[in-house]
Amino acid sequence: MLTLLNIGNTHAQPAIWHDGYLELLPRIPTSELTWERLPQEYPVAAASVVPKASARLAGHGIYFLSAYDCGGLIDFSRVDPTTLGADRVANAIAAAEFYPLPALVVDCGTAITIEIVDERRRFLGGAIAPGRRLMRRALFEGTAQLPEIPFSQELPEEPGRNTVEAIRFGVDRGAVGLVRELVAASLRSCGIVSCLAAGGDAGFFAAALPELKAVESDFTLHGIRLAWERRRDRQA
Repeated sequence: MLTLLNIGNTHAQPAIWHDGYLELLPRIPTSELTWERLPQEYPVAAASVVPKASARLAGHGIYFLSAYDCGGLIDFSRVDPTTLGADRVANAIAAAEFYPLPALVVDCGTAITIEIVDERRRFLGGAIAPGRRLMRRALFEGTAQLPEIPFSQELPEEPGRNTVEAIRFGVDRGAVGLVRELVAASLRSCGIVSCLAAGGDAGFFAAALPELKAVESDFTLHGIRLAWERRRDRQA
């Protein structure tokens, strides 16, 4: 039995792994995440990109995934691992475990990240860019009159005739174009076999870009689990 926790910038996703089955628990706003809100009867393995949230959980023996402590499942020697996000480490592990290599993962969340793993399970790097939520927020917070508009899963086909439609056309089509270019450049340089879309906004991008295959919502959690299991077995 194991509690898994993927701590993102906006939400934290907990889950329970037991008897070969992963049970997703309700998401928790990252700003509200505390030890008391987690199941405490099992070991906890986590990937966190929010240092403040990690600090609130300190002192409870949690295994925090990193490029330095991932059970040797991925070779990070070709990149600088000092600032590599734990979610990107987990994505690389899950891609190498479950899909043909070389593989590319587009993690579509608050930020859009790309992780590339070659056929020798070497991490080749990737990309980091703002996601749709962050683009919307930047327009809202950085201007005097532009509103923060809600999400839509439909890709707008025509230029906007009012401010809300114009933001949606600019941000949503712009985000799709951004991902399309990043994937195309990666394909040219790395000869990718598997192009995967993960994260909370994966469905939107996979629908817009046929070269992407949306993975299950527990994809990153399985990467955390695999690292914890390899680490446990090595210490046994």
